[in-house]
Formats: sequence, C-alpha cells, structure tokens
Amino acid sequence: MTEEKNKKREKQPIIEYNNKKYLRIPVKTHVIKRDDNIIDVVKKYTQEIVNEKDIVIISEKVVAITQGRAFPVKEIKPRPLARFLSKFVTKTPAGIGLGIPETMEMALRECGVIKILFAAAVSFFGKLIGRKGDFYRIAGYKASSIDGPTPNTLPPYNKYVVLGPENPDKVAMDISETIKAQVAIVDINDLGGSILGTSQRDMDRNTLLGILKDNPLGQSSEQTPLGIIREV
Repeated sequence: MTEEKNKKREKQPIIEYNNKKYLRIPVKTHVIKRDDNIIDVVKKYTQEIVNEKDIVIISEKVVAITQGRAFPVKEIKPRPLARFLSKFVTKTPAGIGLGIPETMEMALRECGVIKILFAAAVSFFGKLIGRKGDFYRIAGYKASSIDGPTPNTLPPYNKYVVLGPENPDKVAMDISETIKAQVAIVDINDLGGSILGTSQRDMDRNTLLGILKDNPLGQSSEQTPLGIIREV
C-alpha cells in the first residue's frame, strides 16, 4: 500500500497547461548555505543544461538562506507576546507558519508589533463572520513567507526559521543576466504557492503557477531547489 501511495505522489516531468506541454527538470544541488552566492550556485548547476528559451525556477528558501535570513530555532528567544499570539494561528498541512513562538517572534521583528497586532485583531473578527485569510492579507508578504522548522525539510534547515528573500525581483534579474535565461523565484508547496520574483516584468505569473501546481521541486531528500521549465 505504501509503494502505491508513493507512486501516486511521484511528480510527472511533463505537464499540460493551456493546451501546451512543459517539461519540468529538477536540478540537484549541494546543501546550500549562507556563504554560498546564489548567482554562482545557479550558474554552476544549470549552465550545461539550460537553453535560451527556458525558465529557471529557484526556491525562495535557498535565496533567503544565501542572504543570511535563516536562523536556528534554538537561537530565537520569543517574547511573551509571540508566545501568546502563536496559540491562535491555524495550522495547515503546508507547514506550521506562525504557529510556534519562534516564527511569530520573527514576524514581530519583520513586520513590527503594531502591524501584527492589527492583523491579529482583524483576523479575529473576520473569523467570527466566517472569513479567512485576513491575518496574512494585512500582515503581508514578510509574514506569510516565514517558514518554520518541519521534519521533512533538508537538514540542518529542519531546525531553522527561514524568512522570505529580500528583493526577489532584483535577485531574479541579476541571475538572469548571468545565465542568459528567464528566472523566477517561487514559493511552492503541495497546497499552492506564489511567484515572488521574476527577471522580466511581463512574465505570466499565473501561467508559471499553473505549470508548477504539483510542486515539482523538492528540498528534502530530493535536494532539488532549482528547476528548469521547457516548452515541448
């Protein structure tokens, strides 16, 4: 039974979207760390296989890691407010989000106490009338992009809190200039995701999300935080 379930979860390399077929090529890397240069990493692992018309996709987590935005959980000291607010965060299969004191503490640092408290208040009253999503809508990208420690994350980052990357559009542009292909920085999980940065303003983010809807990248044992999209 387990083998059958694993087969069902296997991601097919080719997907059809809007009557076009796309090949998604996961690219395996070493364990990316803070002292890595993301431009050098992408160039090293894609230069032999990328074509001019391809789109290189990069997990937002590895970009953030190279920007020094990953913090060991044990080094984060949550304030009492973070401990209190984290109790009211809804947990989802996609991850713990701000549902532990350490991730909530980082949200308070990133967004400011006033903004987080306002988002929490609006979220509370929104839930009373059956509305969801108010907290992250108000708190914004800096809060929603915070990843907490999860068992299925590649070590050592299964014990880290990782913030969202800074200036993802600029990072995508800088990488694109080096590898001579379009680049997108993405935050994708099995429940959906978003396109955080693109090397060109006119790149169709909705199409990219459609092509990546089954989350073809892997950052656990797959160790493939990079990928290539190629129309076939």
